[in-house]
Amino acid sequence: MTTSAQGSSTEQQVHVVLVPGFWLGAWAWDDVVPHLEAAGLAPHAVTLPGLDDVATDRSRLTREDHVQAVRDVIAPLVGDVVLVGHSGGGPVIHEVVDRDPARIRRTVHVDTGPLVDGASLSPDLPAGTVEVPLPSWDELAAAGSSLDGIDEAGLARFRARAVPHPGGVAGGRVHVSDPARLDVPATVICTSLPSEVLKQMAHPGPPLHTELGELDVTYVDLPTGHWPMFSRPADLADEIVRAARA
Repeated sequence: MTTSAQGSSTEQQVHVVLVPGFWLGAWAWDDVVPHLEAAGLAPHAVTLPGLDDVATDRSRLTREDHVQAVRDVIAPLVGDVVLVGHSGGGPVIHEVVDRDPARIRRTVHVDTGPLVDGASLSPDLPAGTVEVPLPSWDELAAAGSSLDGIDEAGLARFRARAVPHPGGVAGGRVHVSDPARLDVPATVICTSLPSEVLKQMAHPGPPLHTELGELDVTYVDLPTGHWPMFSRPADLADEIVRAARA
């Protein structure tokens, strides 16, 4: 697990912890981080366990390993903490909130949302799956993960740097139990799914099994594909700044 951060910590400092989704490391936020720094925030881009290198052993990694990795980033920070989770990182940051709700000022879900207790991101993944490689572009599009806005160079970089996601994390079940987690306000940045559609699906049942309907949520539309850190990084950063200052 690695982080990147700039600026000193003070009691007034706002720390923004950036948690990427499947197949991504801290590098996914490279075009977002400078904008956050320019706005006076302290960004900490996270590479979760198992996502550092294709050669890493992912056979024993669990969701709790990812949750603890984010908690380890937060632990030494002094000041307010805003958690940003993209895609598969959204349920991770929700579990982090559950472990210590009072420590988090706000969550920002980027084309994602918090899952209910017992839900899984990949419930159909065969038991014992060690890792989930990055699918083909056609497979991603067919699954609803739009690549809109990413040019050929961006796609090539994505493919070259992507690392298989740990199977135990992808198929593992979310564990949340502290009712206080629902008191932490959230911003949802809707990129591939419009907010009006998401609002109609913000309940615990299928297909999303989300807890959005239980939270104090601000919805923001940023039309693009599923990876706005690649397709609209400056605009994504602007929305994160607004959320962090809310």
